[in-house]
Amino acid sequence: MRFIPTEFAGAWVIELELHHDHRGFFARTFCEREFAEHGLVSHFVQCNIAWNKEKGTLRGMHYQAPPHAEAKVVRCTRGAVYDVIVDIRPGSPTRGKWIAVELAPRNGLMLYVPEGFAHGYQTLEPDTEVSYLMGAFPEPAAERGFRWNDPVLGIRWPLSSPILSDRDRSHPDFKL
Repeated sequence: MRFIPTEFAGAWVIELELHHDHRGFFARTFCEREFAEHGLVSHFVQCNIAWNKEKGTLRGMHYQAPPHAEAKVVRCTRGAVYDVIVDIRPGSPTRGKWIAVELAPRNGLMLYVPEGFAHGYQTLEPDTEVSYLMGAFPEPAAERGFRWNDPVLGIRWPLSSPILSDRDRSHPDFKL
C-alpha cells in the first residue's frame, strides 16, 4: 500500500499495490503495522458494506459526535463513487473545507477518514458496492449529519438530482 497525504492532517488516500498475473491480481487492503506506522487507527471493530442500486445515490454527510467519533477506511468494491470528507474538527485550520476522491476497483484507491470528519459519497454507476472498516462501534445517540448541499460548504457533487434517504434529505445545515 502507498499512503498519500491529503491537505487535511490525518486524512489519507491509500493506493493499493496490485500484483498482477494471468489470473488477475492480488493486493493487501489493510496492514496493522503499516497503518500504525502512519499514525492511523489500526484496530477496527466492524466492517460494513453498502450496496447502491442506482447511479446518483447519495449517502451523507454522516459522522458520530465525540466521544464516539469514528475513523473509517472506505473502499469501493464494485462500481464507482465520488467520496467526500469534510473537516469538522473544532479549531482545525481546515474546518469546513472538503475534498473528494473517486474510488473504484479500477483505480485501486481507498480513503482513510480520521475521527472528526464527516463522510458521504455519490454513486457514479449503478450496482455500486462500498466497504467500510470502522474504528468505533456505532452509537445511535451520537449519530449526526448535515445537509449534502449546504451552501456554506459548497460541495460540488458530480450528478444533480441525487437519490436520497428521508434521513439524509432532512439533515440541518453545517454550523461553522
